Amino acid sequence: MSSDQFFGVIPPTTTPFNAEGEIQYDQLKAQIDWMVESGVHGVCVGGSSAEGHTLDADELRKLLEISNETLAGRVPLIAGIIINSTRQAVQRSQDARRAGAVALQVTPPHYVFHPSDDALVDHFRAISEESGLPVLIYNVVPWCYLRPALLKRIMLEVPGVIGVKQSNGDLKLTADLLIDLPKGKLVFTAVDALLYPSFVLGVHGTIAANPAAAPKATVKLWDLVKAGNHDEAKVLHENMLRFWNALITDDLPANIKYAQSLQGVPFALPRAPMRAPDDARKALIAQALKAIPH
Repeated sequence: MSSDQFFGVIPPTTTPFNAEGEIQYDQLKAQIDWMVESGVHGVCVGGSSAEGHTLDADELRKLLEISNETLAGRVPLIAGIIINSTRQAVQRSQDARRAGAVALQVTPPHYVFHPSDDALVDHFRAISEESGLPVLIYNVVPWCYLRPALLKRIMLEVPGVIGVKQSNGDLKLTADLLIDLPKGKLVFTAVDALLYPSFVLGVHGTIAANPAAAPKATVKLWDLVKAGNHDEAKVLHENMLRFWNALITDDLPANIKYAQSLQGVPFALPRAPMRAPDDARKALIAQALKAIPH
């Protein structure tokens, strides 16, 4: 697929676990249908919101296969790859292609040791070339945070790296990427608190936790900005920020799952050591959700 087929609101799925930490695969279909019916432009499986760091290779492959079958081509399927070694990342990326993914969202190595710039270029080159899929760099790992200059170098030297998902709340780095972005490359925002200004700056879309918890509201915000209706967009932004402030605590994926359950998605638990939200957090999420489209 060409890079212009990836745009707009691409929510990451959550992974439905039971109390023993086993995946309830049959619950995933309802979540994906709900997202597509909310008007999203793609779906990402295996990312941070999916607790992708806890998934083994077979679990990720099966989640992707079910997602691909459920989507039936309605929107693109992106696979999240969160793993430390180049060898494992290549293997998972090849599995993702066979399972039906049409692009990859890949973190840098996320353990404490920082590879050199040259090593990171080679890491993403291997994933891109050996998987045969377009790659979005998921720039989220604090101790392996890729500077705009390095991100641009990778995009220029590795044609299969089609863009960056900028995370960690850093809107300035998002803006820095956009002003000198190589032609044909993409910047997605995962700056959840600041989706509205990200959209105004001209990002190509969002793959983030807020869209997972409130896809209909995020699509509405995207459409309002595209239509130039900034008065209504600003009001929606403020209500979505209050919703985000209710979500953003420890155990964030569990909070997303609770918000999804209030909108008809089967309730699911996180995988230990993460915990489900307590009653006070549930009340905050439920109250904030009332003020946004859902």
